[in-house]
Amino acid sequence: MKNLSKLLLVSILGGALTLGCYKIFFEEEIPAGLPPVSNTAAEAIPANYSGNIYGTNADFTEAAENTVNGVVHVKNVAVFKGPRTLRDLMYGNNSGGKALQGAGSGVIISPDGYIVTNNHVIREANEVEVTLNNNKTYQAEIIGTDETSDIALLKIDAEGLDYIPFGDSDNVKLGEWVLAVGNPFNLKSTVTAGIISATARDLNTYDATPQSFIQTDAAINPGNSGGALVNINGELVGINTAITSQTGSYVGYAFAVPSNNTRKIVEDIMEYGDVQKGILGIRGGSITQRVIEELDLKTSQGVLVAEVTSGSGAEKAGLKEGDIIKKIDDININKFSDLTGYIYTKRPEDEVLVTFLREGNEKQARVKLSKFETYVISPIKIEVANVTKEDLKALNVENGVKIHRTLSPKLPAEELVGTIITAIDNKPVSNVGDVERIFRSKNPKEDIVITIVDRNGQKQRMVWR
Repeated sequence: MKNLSKLLLVSILGGALTLGCYKIFFEEEIPAGLPPVSNTAAEAIPANYSGNIYGTNADFTEAAENTVNGVVHVKNVAVFKGPRTLRDLMYGNNSGGKALQGAGSGVIISPDGYIVTNNHVIREANEVEVTLNNNKTYQAEIIGTDETSDIALLKIDAEGLDYIPFGDSDNVKLGEWVLAVGNPFNLKSTVTAGIISATARDLNTYDATPQSFIQTDAAINPGNSGGALVNINGELVGINTAITSQTGSYVGYAFAVPSNNTRKIVEDIMEYGDVQKGILGIRGGSITQRVIEELDLKTSQGVLVAEVTSGSGAEKAGLKEGDIIKKIDDININKFSDLTGYIYTKRPEDEVLVTFLREGNEKQARVKLSKFETYVISPIKIEVANVTKEDLKALNVENGVKIHRTLSPKLPAEELVGTIITAIDNKPVSNVGDVERIFRSKNPKEDIVITIVDRNGQKQRMVWR
């Protein structure tokens, strides 16, 4: 009996010693910052699944319970001074006050109070109020925004919060069940279910930057903006952003910014203060029937390279006009929004493996992404980018910046995109830094005079009042 006791004691001590050594020498430290992407192997339950979707494999109640506390109500508050209405003026109410400009949703992404929402939810806010699912309200600080992707990062002073872990949006599948969690019509903590209807959906109708959204038929309405799109494991796969309907309400489909894009934007804002955009250095587009017939192509999917930017990573890697990009890393490229959606998750100096067709033969090249610098001229809703020597030479100008895209459907994008701005308020500009410096010191009430050279080489002066 004594020998058995000694043997048991030695076994316990040995196990404890082994565990302690493992903890000291082998256990990986968790880095500071956002929680890691969840690697849970989610089962994609198709919409026509004949089994019990509320069984072990796909328990919606568990996913809802695990995420509802990670979604918040975001209120855009305007602060004003003096009388606001005629009634205030008549009754001597000159103290000013606050008014709700709009409301939406937000997703807690870390236990220390970082929250993702849509930029349009908090745009032009004097104050941002955030209400948790337990009814506690906080004043939120706007850490940074990205107008292009419509993502904003907020921070509240709180600890130990329930948060929703990031999932891998590259792994979502058509027909996979998802939940939309948000606050539509100010109805707190609303959960709706649907499926993934499409991936890499481009809603671009009037600017030059293709977008890449996850499309879902989970009901999303005004107030859902900035809320969570989660899979059945409660992992964040998208930020609900837009609906397309004549009434402005849900009609059967809605759109979300993929979580991989969102995470990259958030990390850039936290680390660099703005979004670091990497580009391949090509101009091109999806393959259409007209292109197939004109070029006698043997494939109907991919991105046809129309131009390779001088000095770019694509040029250095050997890509040429006429190449057809079929794959980047392990992502199949069937259309241009597949390409941009994946590249937007990368940063300048990152390397990607590009698989492409040239004269029917498959080739591969490693491309180092270049930095893409732009500046948004907010008063006139135009985004400008640096130009290449070839751009300047083609229009016979010595300096300027290129209009990269327009930000308003009222502007004639087809006429403006690609033209070169040579001067602003009669001051020559050579890069986006020059443009930024002019507007940083400019009185917002002053007229804006822009000198442009159109695609035909004609110089024009445009005045915005």
